[in-house]
Amino acid sequence: MENIEQYIPQLDWNMILGYLLKGLGAILTLLIGLRVIKIVIRFLSRMMEKRNYDPTLRPFLLNLLSWTLKAMLFISVASMVGIQTTSFVAVIGAAGLAIGLALQGTLSNFAGGALLMIFKPYKAGDLIEAQGHLGVVKEIQIFTTILTSPENKMIIIPNGAISNGDITNYSVLGLIRVDLTMGISYSASIDDAKRVLLEVMTQHDKVLVEPAPFVGVVELADSSVNLAVRPHCKPEHYWDVYFDIYEAGKKALDAHNIEIPFPQIDVHMAKN
Repeated sequence: MENIEQYIPQLDWNMILGYLLKGLGAILTLLIGLRVIKIVIRFLSRMMEKRNYDPTLRPFLLNLLSWTLKAMLFISVASMVGIQTTSFVAVIGAAGLAIGLALQGTLSNFAGGALLMIFKPYKAGDLIEAQGHLGVVKEIQIFTTILTSPENKMIIIPNGAISNGDITNYSVLGLIRVDLTMGISYSASIDDAKRVLLEVMTQHDKVLVEPAPFVGVVELADSSVNLAVRPHCKPEHYWDVYFDIYEAGKKALDAHNIEIPFPQIDVHMAKN
């Protein structure tokens, strides 16, 4: 027996106790961490719901954040029990870099869509101008924004381009100015023309009283005195006011014998 006992390794109870404590600490850290992540995700979900974040973006962001926090937690727990995580983190980083380079354009559009949905420079139904296009926002998707143009054409713009460019929102303030230009002849009375055009605008049911409509001389052109006609309206009435005021203004000027000239050139012939 004495010969056999010398081959049985002596147990290092201090080392065993140390491993047990590390294991228990890792398990407690894992359980507490998962609980904390669940609470954080639930809190963020309620905050997004109160602030009316887009329903399409909300679950994606929450799932992305949840899996990111869980991955960080698992790496931390693994390092607590003595597992070397340096190479594992390096592999994940390299894979993430490769995927990011391969999907650079797509990820840019996704990031742009996330920013648009978070900061909300416009919403569905707004009249906006972006990337050289004017239209009403029909839908805001993760990667693209869809506009409906005044010609009833569908315009699809990548969100990455919109988020990095200028955006003009004509609806956010609740009113919009319609810029029109009408020319009268040099022989016509400017005061009479201004009075007639102001009457046309004040009688239109979609032109706002405040700010008040305005008419003023904007240019002395070659063949006409051009008047700036500036009614205000709600954004959804823009095109109605645009076309109606042009038509009604022309008819009213004709009814008051105020000439709207066509381009003309005076030719002077020298006598020999």
